[in-house]
Amino acid sequence: MAATRLIAMHTNKGRSIARSLKDRIDYAENGAKTNGGKYISSYECNPKLADVEFARDKQFYLANTKRKYKGDIIAYQIRQSFKPGEITPEEANKVGYETAMRFTKGNHAFVVATHTDRAHIHNHIIFNAVNLDCDRKFRDSWFIALALQKVSDHVCLEHGLSVIKPRKPGERDKRTEYPKRISLREEIRLTVDELMGQGPKSLEELLFFFEQEGYEVKRGKHIALKGKGQQRFIRLDSLGDGYTQEDLRGKIEGDVGKSQKYRKRDFDLLIDIQKKLAEGKGGGYVRWSKVFNVKQVTKALFFLQEHGVQTYEELSDRADSTSRRFNELSEKIKACDSRLTEISEMRKAIINYSKTRDTYIAYRKSGYSKKFYEAHREEITIHKAAKEAFSEYTKGGKKLPKVKDLNAEFGEVLAEKKAMYGEYKLARKEMKDYQTAKYDIDHFLGLYEEEAQQKEQKQQLNSNQELE
Repeated sequence: MAATRLIAMHTNKGRSIARSLKDRIDYAENGAKTNGGKYISSYECNPKLADVEFARDKQFYLANTKRKYKGDIIAYQIRQSFKPGEITPEEANKVGYETAMRFTKGNHAFVVATHTDRAHIHNHIIFNAVNLDCDRKFRDSWFIALALQKVSDHVCLEHGLSVIKPRKPGERDKRTEYPKRISLREEIRLTVDELMGQGPKSLEELLFFFEQEGYEVKRGKHIALKGKGQQRFIRLDSLGDGYTQEDLRGKIEGDVGKSQKYRKRDFDLLIDIQKKLAEGKGGGYVRWSKVFNVKQVTKALFFLQEHGVQTYEELSDRADSTSRRFNELSEKIKACDSRLTEISEMRKAIINYSKTRDTYIAYRKSGYSKKFYEAHREEITIHKAAKEAFSEYTKGGKKLPKVKDLNAEFGEVLAEKKAMYGEYKLARKEMKDYQTAKYDIDHFLGLYEEEAQQKEQKQQLNSNQELE
């Protein structure tokens, strides 16, 4: 059972955006509350540098859109609290991650910090108000709290947890003090998210799940749904990106990864009909699969023609080269993340050393008094940790950098990472497209050769029978 609350985060009075973000994220990631950082996870950001990355994304957004609002929202926080004794911290963090992924549809970077310092385990999920492409912001609305709670409930049910039952009218708690219904399309999208979690093997099976949920399904060229309280059918194609017929079919039949964000592609992986037959699929499914495969191969051939690929060897080379390019960019981005972490830790060590230097000098003058140590344990421990970091850094003969130089390098590395990210996404798409095309062609040629061999064996058998 999990109760949720969505909180819009604004800039604190007298503080910058970066400082406001740091204060909130530092509280969420507090080691004393997260078992030394053990129960922290993140998506599309480094949890140690999330405040800096969120602030930099905000700058990119302002530069791209020129939009600036009074009382602007810099991030959002989801508080997700669980029933005492019902869940472990590890599973709570997984539930929080899945909830955030589905709620943001994978469009926003986020950090999930699970706190265990209270009787009830709870998550602090902070996600960037600016999307990953830095051209849009999360759109808050009157019904968003209900949408969030429903997503959370669906994830909890999938993990075998209980959900909060609504109270009688007039007795609702804070999380349900909103109008009773959300938009019909949003209701269907949330139901799609829930049913996709049940692992349907085909679009037809997904529609069967909808019928089990009480929806009326209109099949045909444009599939439409009508739930309880609806007066008209709503087409899947009107639900937006990730929820159209082709998007859902590609996700189900192609089995392209575990991401909760359903991406539409020009073509998808061919269906292994023999494997599906072994799973008990019927003749009607086989006929549909053959038509589907032919369409996918045709799309793959058009894709290759558009990109000037004329031979199989050239296709293999493109698949290999795009894979290498993606791996190179991935390694470069990882290197940037690693360097950003190093800079952040060294900068923190220098600042901590400066702040605690006077206390440590007084501790040394006291003759390393135990009484003085107990009174200033935290500051002395921080100072010693900073000195150890300096010793490790200067082992190779390097000089300690200045904070000003570290700040300048941090900005340069972060800008380099952001500049590569667009190319990285393009390289990832190209790699997937070429690998999918190669898989489809390989699979198609394999089926063709298999059919040719069967035909030849049948002809040989007929010839032998005639001779007899």
